[in-house]
Amino acid sequence: MKLNKIQIVSCGIAIFFVGCSEVLLAQNSNIIGQNLANNVNVVTTAVPFLLIGPDARAGGMGDAGVAASPDVNATHWNPSKLAFIDQQMGFSVSYAPWLRQLVPDINLAYLSWFYKLKGHQTIGGSLRYFSLGNIEFTDNNGVTTGTFNPNEYALDFSYARLLSEQWSVAMSVRYIYSNLTGASAVQGVYTHPGQSLGVDVSSFYRTKDLQLGGKKSTIAAGICISNLGPKVSYSNTAQSDFLPTNLRIGPSLTMNLDNYNKLSFLFDLNKLLVPTPPVYEELNGTPVIGPNGQPVIAAGMDPNVGPAQGIIQSFYDAPGGFAEEFHEIDISGGTEYWYDNQFAFRLGFFYENPTKGGREYITMGAGFRLNILNIDAAYLIPISQQNPLQNTLRITLGFVFDKAKPGKDKEPAPENTDGNSPQ
Repeated sequence: MKLNKIQIVSCGIAIFFVGCSEVLLAQNSNIIGQNLANNVNVVTTAVPFLLIGPDARAGGMGDAGVAASPDVNATHWNPSKLAFIDQQMGFSVSYAPWLRQLVPDINLAYLSWFYKLKGHQTIGGSLRYFSLGNIEFTDNNGVTTGTFNPNEYALDFSYARLLSEQWSVAMSVRYIYSNLTGASAVQGVYTHPGQSLGVDVSSFYRTKDLQLGGKKSTIAAGICISNLGPKVSYSNTAQSDFLPTNLRIGPSLTMNLDNYNKLSFLFDLNKLLVPTPPVYEELNGTPVIGPNGQPVIAAGMDPNVGPAQGIIQSFYDAPGGFAEEFHEIDISGGTEYWYDNQFAFRLGFFYENPTKGGREYITMGAGFRLNILNIDAAYLIPISQQNPLQNTLRITLGFVFDKAKPGKDKEPAPENTDGNSPQ
């Protein structure tokens, strides 16, 4: 894949990820996963690889996971779920080739872990590494000047705690590193790796056992605001870009059909908490520049604000008003069936409004659990043809160890504010 240095710098934060990929458009690829054609207003951010669902379990359920039953990969979806894990410790490794319909060597690797402490506390973390393949640099005359392997990674640490038998909270801290240009310089503009810190805050609530239709059931709900932090810059100019601050919220229902069969349903809503690009006033196809030297905004609001203001503004700044704000909510859902807590089958869907990227796909997956070993796989099936996400496969290998030993973590649970007696 050949890109000159100016293209590399200009694409900045958006290389190869569906949703903000000028490079893919430059390659005349048919991007249906997120369509950047006319009459769309896609919200873009820096380091969008942080939004990719890394593990196969949630990948099989349409990338829904904020209220799924707790597992070792909860750090990405909702770190507060870690406090409800029964085992003492565990870790998992996930791998996903990415956009293989377009480029053969892009991939995401993910390592996550947790460890249960005394006092109803759990710590965890993850390392995700996103390789964007080899890029050949050329000058304006097409002469090769070198090759480079753009890459990004994020290192997380999470702390989760039970506040009652049904409720937990958590906070995660994340270091983000993004090297897209190899510190190249173009026409006096020097580039450097982008770096930032992000914070996640989350909560999870799970009811005690209920009777629904004569079946023992559990209802849960989760919320996670991820990637709160300062903007990312890739050059010595004043230009910087938002982190993909994201609000994820949703419920789940798990029903024990009998001693061997269990069925769960999940539903997630996602919204980026960053400003929506405005519509700028034009005259004969040329942007109108105001007295302040900036383009005149015809509809919407100025996106050049700080991260805190951007979060607040993201709920009402869309040029199309409330209808466009509603279109910025992505919907995902799925179902998971377990037989004897050993074999799992999963189905899911993901929907994004056509004016905001248009990703629509169905997912399916399977899992196998044997003692300490968990193996999961997921496959993505786009609704539309020639989708760059087509044939996306995610695989996760996990290990969990040692259920909490009697007496090791038997402090009384925090008093439950709902008045119910402890189980």
